[in-house]
Amino acid sequence: MNLPKGPDSLCFDKDVFMKEDFDVDQFVTECRKQVQLEEMREDLEMYYKLLKTAMVELINKDYADFVNLSTNLVGMDKALNQLSVPLGQLREEVMSLRSCVSEVIQAIDNQLSKQEDLQKKKVCVLRLIQVVRSVEKIEKILHSQNSKDSNSLEIGSPLLEGHILERIATEFNQLQFHAVQSKGMPLLDKVRPRIAGITSMLQQSLEGLLIEGLQMSNVDMVRHCLRTYATIDKTRDAEALVGQVLVKPYMDQVIVEEVVKSNPNGLQMMYTRLLEFVPHHCRLLREVTGGAISSDKADTVPGYDFLVNSVWPEMIRGIEERLAYIFNPGNPDIFYERYSISVEFVRRFERQCSSQASVKRLRVHPSYTSFNNKWNLPVYFQLRYKEIAGRLENTINDGLEAAPAGSSYRLQVSEVLWSCLVRCWSNGVYLSPLAHRFWKLTLQQYSRYAKFLVEVLTKTEVPKEPVRPLPSSASSTSSRTSVEEGGSESGGPAFLSTKQLVYIAADVQKLQEQIPELSAMIRQRLEAIGFKNFAVIEDALADSRACLSSSIPSLNSRMTLHLTERCCRFLKSASEVPRLYRRTNKDVPVRASAYMENALQPLHQVLTDSTGSVTPQMAQEWLRVALAECTQKYYETISEVLSSVRKMEESLKRLKQARKGASATTTTGGNGGPSDDGKIRLQLALDVEYLGEQIQKMGLQPSDITMFSTLMDLVKEARELAEQNQ
Repeated sequence: MNLPKGPDSLCFDKDVFMKEDFDVDQFVTECRKQVQLEEMREDLEMYYKLLKTAMVELINKDYADFVNLSTNLVGMDKALNQLSVPLGQLREEVMSLRSCVSEVIQAIDNQLSKQEDLQKKKVCVLRLIQVVRSVEKIEKILHSQNSKDSNSLEIGSPLLEGHILERIATEFNQLQFHAVQSKGMPLLDKVRPRIAGITSMLQQSLEGLLIEGLQMSNVDMVRHCLRTYATIDKTRDAEALVGQVLVKPYMDQVIVEEVVKSNPNGLQMMYTRLLEFVPHHCRLLREVTGGAISSDKADTVPGYDFLVNSVWPEMIRGIEERLAYIFNPGNPDIFYERYSISVEFVRRFERQCSSQASVKRLRVHPSYTSFNNKWNLPVYFQLRYKEIAGRLENTINDGLEAAPAGSSYRLQVSEVLWSCLVRCWSNGVYLSPLAHRFWKLTLQQYSRYAKFLVEVLTKTEVPKEPVRPLPSSASSTSSRTSVEEGGSESGGPAFLSTKQLVYIAADVQKLQEQIPELSAMIRQRLEAIGFKNFAVIEDALADSRACLSSSIPSLNSRMTLHLTERCCRFLKSASEVPRLYRRTNKDVPVRASAYMENALQPLHQVLTDSTGSVTPQMAQEWLRVALAECTQKYYETISEVLSSVRKMEESLKRLKQARKGASATTTTGGNGGPSDDGKIRLQLALDVEYLGEQIQKMGLQPSDITMFSTLMDLVKEARELAEQNQ
């Protein structure tokens, strides 16, 4: 039924009313999300009127049909009653026919069931007959080979020939098949002792024939015997027999704990002798079963793998029982040597297998898995982890000690970090099954080193220096003192010196440069185990590089702050220049003040320490930032001094004018030279010019230093003023 279409402005869809799961509450909730209740009510009333109109139109359209509906149904009851009688008779006839057909079908099913039962019994009887015939046939063959009929099935009967055994095995195979199919039959229970006797005799004869063939190196005898084993589906018994008779005695002779311990290379020698067993003692078996290269494929006996099922289990059983001590991981160096020798022994044994299928069977053999699980590799890694990570952690606890002479690093902790990283992947430590763990340890060491640098750069303090008083003579070189005497570079472990900061930057740069070398080392190891997704490795090493780089901004900030504070302590001495010249009658200054040399000495020291350690660009950036900060503060100091001098000069002039030319308070020299204020301005100008010269000697340009040009303009103006007042 289709509802009439409403206007597009309605807040609901008309089809929602026709849904079987229509719910009023849900409908109201959905509508309220769009409009208010009043508007929803208006829309519903509008659509209600539309429905009423449509219903009236529908009734008017089919009005005649509605009126004639009752008229058309007159006489319908009588017609239906007339049809009910013949329909009832037809139903009775159908039910009767159905009953007859059902009885016939049931009779047929009973006959088929009896026939099927008879067929099963017939097949069972035929199988029992075949069992009896097979037993009689085998006994007849045995009687024909032994004149003593009464002892034909006794255990002590002589060994049968190979071709006779093959005939017996073929018949015995059929006997076994029919006996299994006839399981539970009374007749089979009566024949079972005879079958057991045949089985015992056949097994004894096969074992004796196989042993005799191996001892006599009779290829035909061994081939017949193995074929017979395969015929009766007893290949595993043959392999087990070879393991007990041929392999075990040799293993008991070679795998001796005292012999292995008596020689430093005892384990290697033992493995060599074990590997000699296959070519010396298994040549005949491999030739018969197709395991040898020279064996004729057309005359081989398939289905055997004596190396996997006979030789290997006995080897591993002997090693695990008699040499259990080799699996002890207590000494990681000895454990690594034993494990490496053992893994090479396994690989050489795999190369002796006749095919890739044989190698696959070897690798899924329980003894193969057991041998691999005996090596407690997680414990070995824990010992190596404790050794490698412990060494790095101990060095970190020692702080920023200098690296030994001849090292490519500046700090001992960096030297130890690289040594530990290389050791993770070096011979004598790295084992391929633990590649993922050594890889994780590599990343952890990078992370630990980066965290150590962050701690050092954020928790240690910059050493404080006492502010030195300005020397009594601004031009006396003998009175200048060295910054190093203040002990700023020899603080305790809680302080960082500029040299240590330079060493940190140099080592971080060196470690980043050596990441490709470590990556090549790791790549070589992972390629050996078939790993190919090296993009993941490169991304992780790139993250480690970024982790190391994350400490550089803090280091740069720390370095420039350190240099700025040390330099500014002496640059503040510029405020003492007026005291040196006012009313002291000193000579006109001709060189920079002593405090300038002391103030710039830390910068020269950093430049010297950085040579050959970090890139020149990094060192100059340190100097540029530090000089910019120092110049800013120096400008403020000079500006204050010149302002004070100007105010003093103006005050003296006013005082002089007030006294009308009194000569007692004049600021000029006794010989009519420059005034004290002029000397002060001249000294400051010389200091700033000296700063510009030293900036150039450091490899920078004065224009690179913010505020330096402004500072030069300030002292240039002061110099010109001093020259005018002379």
